[in-house]
Amino acid sequence: MKQLRLRDSGKLKLQELYSINQFPEEIIKKIGRQIVYLKCVGRKDISGDDWGDIFADAVGGTHLKSTVGIADVIYDKMAWSMKTIKNSIPHTTRSKPRLIMGRNSTDYSVGIPDPHKDVQATGDAVLQIWNKRVDIAYQDYTSVRTGVLIRNFDNLTFTLFEEDTRRFVPSEYEWEENDGGNFEGYEIETQQHRFTWQPSGSQFSIYTHIPKNAFKFKIRIPPLLDINKTLEQIDYSDDWVEIVRQ
Repeated sequence: MKQLRLRDSGKLKLQELYSINQFPEEIIKKIGRQIVYLKCVGRKDISGDDWGDIFADAVGGTHLKSTVGIADVIYDKMAWSMKTIKNSIPHTTRSKPRLIMGRNSTDYSVGIPDPHKDVQATGDAVLQIWNKRVDIAYQDYTSVRTGVLIRNFDNLTFTLFEEDTRRFVPSEYEWEENDGGNFEGYEIETQQHRFTWQPSGSQFSIYTHIPKNAFKFKIRIPPLLDINKTLEQIDYSDDWVEIVRQ
């Protein structure tokens, strides 16, 4: 069958900064630059908000910093859900990253007051809620990706990868309740553990794989900025501090 062609299909390509998981070196350098800066000012760790700021700066996008929706960083018609996790050996780990994707409340969204009554029905509902959130994101953006930064505990070694943010077919997964009372979703065909949903708090997590072409990089240990020199550079004086008396 001849490949389907559309006259307007080229417009979608123009909206993408780069092909998925094919990070230009310029973006990696900008990411590393921001991480070095955080370490210079004494930051001990990188938060999720930090990662959103870092990536937005690197791609020239906007970090929405919103607790609603999937999109964290946007650029034109592209959107990313930004995730960062710790691992002692980011370059060689074979563990499956667990990505916390938000809260899927089956009670609020589909009216299931007792999720334990029918575990499979609840699991199906969890995926339906997720799929709806993905659908909403694609109403505004033509490309929706999940960007994952795996960092070691010293924040010196990193693995970076992306994947398409996608919907899941509920009938392809079976759910069971574990000893801790949380729900686990398994792919029927492979029996791989793909999801965890916690009835307490409604937290939904997806287990994914690190692709072979994930981008690996590391940074040098930078010196801390000298507080006196830094304050001198910004022309600090004691009158910047105003004592308010009641």
